Amino acid sequence: MIEGRDALYGAADPAQLAEETYENYRRYVNPALARVMKLSGSPVETRAHGATIWDQNGKAYLDFAGGYGVFTLGHTHPRVVEAVRAQLELIALSGKTMFDPLLGRAAKRLAEIAPGDLQISFWCNSGTEAVEGAIKLARAATGRAKIVATEGAYHGKTLGALSASGRDTFRTPFQPLLAPMEHVPFADLRALDDALHDAAAFIVEPVQGEGGVNVPPIGYLREAKRACERAGALLVADEVQTGLGRCGFRFACERDGVVPDVMTLAKGLSGGVIPVGAFIARAEIWDRAYGKAPLLHTSTFGGNPLACAAAIAAMDVLDEEHLAENARERGVQLLDGARAVAAAYPAVVRDTRGLGLLVGVELKNEGYGGTIIPEMLHQGVTAAWTLNQQRVIRLEPPLIVSEEEVARALAALRAGVAASYEKLGVLP
Repeated sequence: MIEGRDALYGAADPAQLAEETYENYRRYVNPALARVMKLSGSPVETRAHGATIWDQNGKAYLDFAGGYGVFTLGHTHPRVVEAVRAQLELIALSGKTMFDPLLGRAAKRLAEIAPGDLQISFWCNSGTEAVEGAIKLARAATGRAKIVATEGAYHGKTLGALSASGRDTFRTPFQPLLAPMEHVPFADLRALDDALHDAAAFIVEPVQGEGGVNVPPIGYLREAKRACERAGALLVADEVQTGLGRCGFRFACERDGVVPDVMTLAKGLSGGVIPVGAFIARAEIWDRAYGKAPLLHTSTFGGNPLACAAAIAAMDVLDEEHLAENARERGVQLLDGARAVAAAYPAVVRDTRGLGLLVGVELKNEGYGGTIIPEMLHQGVTAAWTLNQQRVIRLEPPLIVSEEEVARALAALRAGVAASYEKLGVLP
């Protein structure tokens, strides 16, 4: 049993807690999702630390879903928790009528680690808010309306961010969306060049996460920046999932040596403790947009002291613990291991690809994931689909993950793929 569980979750035994949670989801949260999660055998999470989550029965799971990129530092990193706890004793939410030193320090620290001359940042609560802010900034700074994005992209589900996202399943029920908006194939420079006429910005993920962990050729972002410059458009790098060490660089755009005009962040910026997002831009762009109207874009909760305390600690830990370097090293181990599994089971796995600790395993049929992910869970490892390409299983562990933990996850992946292979009726 998990120490201290009763204080937070009531005196119910594990079975009662699981049933209570399912019923609350079914009746008050999301009925359809509750049914899907129950059918897949999803347990109840009750505690987490480092790269491990424990369920209501005390079973431990290696977290290779990683909160879809949130837990770069692992769960409840002690320095981030302590920073938030200490700030909570002083002031939790800003009154907004006075200067907030934590917001100033967080913005300065982000400018220090960001590529090139990115300097002025706006702090919000999530990745989708960061994207919304970047779209508004681009429109205000250029005086243009059109946004170019990529097919298969995922930028969030609020109206503007959803308009830039590239999967019709999520977009169609909410038409008409923000216009004008044009989508081009990912990594297709010729199509991009044609689309940028009269565009305010091109928004792109350096690696498409939800699109299926699609890694562009080296040089793609560099040429995209040149195309934007020719057209007078801004390059917006959506680093919500790829930034802050995830891909083996502080920011994935550094793989191409590119400084975007605007960069969006969230997920790992939180330190895995409290929601926080931000977008950061060159000072000249910010001045064009908001130099004479500083209150055109604001947020009540954005940049609050608790979030800023967490972000400052998270940025410090990222560098001091050399987590981008660990992501690069462990990412090679993870991708090589996934490729070995693919080579052993070519009837199940079509392809493997990734950068750093963002690895995708593409299946020949998306139905195979319905066997693989539950079997991995049975083996004590979490994994997840990608939202825009459900043939792809995503492996996205904390950047603190060890060599031994990667090996355990690969063993679980092999067991899951083998189980799916056996269901095909083919002898192993």
